[in-house]
Amino acid sequence: MIVDESTTIAACIGDTIGERIISGALLPGAPLRQDHVAREFSSSHVPVREVFRQLQAQHLVVAMPRRGVRVAPLDTNSVKEIAEMRAALEVVALRNAAQRLTSSHLARIEFTLNEGDNARTIEDFERANRSFHQALAAPCGMPRLLANLDGLQLANSRLVFAMARSASWQPRSNQDHRLILQALRARNIDHACNLLARHIQTIERLALPAS
Repeated sequence: MIVDESTTIAACIGDTIGERIISGALLPGAPLRQDHVAREFSSSHVPVREVFRQLQAQHLVVAMPRRGVRVAPLDTNSVKEIAEMRAALEVVALRNAAQRLTSSHLARIEFTLNEGDNARTIEDFERANRSFHQALAAPCGMPRLLANLDGLQLANSRLVFAMARSASWQPRSNQDHRLILQALRARNIDHACNLLARHIQTIERLALPAS
């Protein structure tokens, strides 16, 4: 299979810019100019425009009239939207996945859980956290749903890193993850789904200032 060079360049640019946004190196509202990005990566404007479209589809950037492309906000409305969409869609995915869970799937979920427990940096923790939620949903066999969840997971990662910057993050065990796995092993699907929804909504309460 022949891989178009511009596609490879776009993937490289997209991965780099996306990681900067997720980690907080690029703050909400920061402008992204085609000419600056093209110059940094020694690229034409064609792959950069494609990257901007991809990042917009992932809700990492927004195109604003007369203001150009900017890093998407992390305001109150954004946080609520991310949490509510994840809670709804991940539960749908888990209900469908639960009917297909095998011992291999459960072992994969437990592996990602242990990776999170053993994490010593926020980067390792968030990588494991994202993998745990992906492992829960993966067996559902619904590619469109999984694609939407991937984008929401990236948005959620921004919240995690933003909260870690505002507070001193310490390694810790994720008890919610362990309880979800226990419920799945017991084939108590309703309980697992309720735990998952509550767990996802916790980040909204943590991220938003008390009213």
